[in-house]
Amino acid sequence: MNAPEEKADSLNVFGEPLQPCSMDPLTGYFRDGCCNTVDHDIGSHTVCIEASSEFLEYSRFRGNDLSTPVPEFGFAGVKPGQSWCLCANRWMEAEELGMAPRLRLASTHKRALEIVPLELMKKYAADLN
Repeated sequence: MNAPEEKADSLNVFGEPLQPCSMDPLTGYFRDGCCNTVDHDIGSHTVCIEASSEFLEYSRFRGNDLSTPVPEFGFAGVKPGQSWCLCANRWMEAEELGMAPRLRLASTHKRALEIVPLELMKKYAADLN
């Protein structure tokens, strides 16, 4: 039997302690409120977004309906203005199509940098002055 894989260091894109993304709705690969990750997190759920109605509609259209509640899984759905840990590749896809939501960089895991350049993230940062 294999030992469970350990979480990657909980650091954000600045190398600082990763801040929670959302406790309501409860988000993250581990549903711990943070955009923590492990190697087998194929989607890299590492980018903390601030959902917009436009992005939620785009995501639904692309087959990832984040806004519709799924009560049997305790999921109330993401509403505009709420935060959510999104797959880094999905965010890049949205950015390329002009549909990318804003980001909370203090809550975005450093592993997102493997997919999204920091300078691009900064253009969408909701938590930078």
